[in-house]
Amino acid sequence: MTEIKTYKIVAPAQEQHAFEIKRMETIYEKNQGQTDEPHRHDYFIVLLVETAAGKHLIDFNEFVLEDRQLWFISPGQVHQIMERKKSVGIALSFSRQFMLENGIDYRFIEDLYLFHDFGYTPPLRLTAEELSELQDIAEKMFAYFHSDKKFRYHAVGAWLKLLLIHSHSICALQQDSNTQKVQASVTLLRNFKALLEEKYKDWHQVQQYAEALNITSDYLNTSIKALTGKRTKEHIQSRIIVAAKRLLRFSDFPMKTIAYQLGFSEPANFSQFFKKCTGIAPSKFIK
Repeated sequence: MTEIKTYKIVAPAQEQHAFEIKRMETIYEKNQGQTDEPHRHDYFIVLLVETAAGKHLIDFNEFVLEDRQLWFISPGQVHQIMERKKSVGIALSFSRQFMLENGIDYRFIEDLYLFHDFGYTPPLRLTAEELSELQDIAEKMFAYFHSDKKFRYHAVGAWLKLLLIHSHSICALQQDSNTQKVQASVTLLRNFKALLEEKYKDWHQVQQYAEALNITSDYLNTSIKALTGKRTKEHIQSRIIVAAKRLLRFSDFPMKTIAYQLGFSEPANFSQFFKKCTGIAPSKFIK
């Protein structure tokens, strides 16, 4: 069995603060240009890329790593960066504990909808002006963090929140003139995501989630798609597929056990579902 390497400490020398900011070129030089194996973190990562060339794999989806990008990686996501040359940019790492200590409510992250716990997570593409604005914030964070100034962590926490808010404005989720309606949809999305994370192994139908949330399936679908661009069914399927791929790749469980763990009564049903969603059979994915 191949274990997934998991990084648990943001900054070993500053564990109590659970925050780190580094230059991507420094990381590249430290690793001597060698690609790390697929791994995950138990903290959040933001990559502000100025120049780069290569690939970035996140939850088994491959994306092009290139100039002027902004990446958001959630705790638990399996990812791997493969650089063809030295990347230039800023890498931010922070934990839920750091957010709490700096007055950033966890729901703030949920409402921004920049971080995705699983599935398709492409980067934001930045204009030269947007990159410059974010770099200005990141460089202030970098200078303060690597200084001995008093209250530096408070300052970094404030700039982190500003950077995330600014990123959200760039992301530009679909807007609605009815603010109350938007807020209700955001709350519903948050509740749905929490329920999905808890029940995806047992509940595979949209109706099950709608009933638990005391709404109709149509209302759930309309609200979720308006905010995310994807139907509720696609979110459910994506969560199951990511779990399946992780088990197929990083465990030695037989297909039958994996199928049962993910709520399928028969291995054949699981194989059919996997192939329908991914285009290949589980056995071919393993190879």
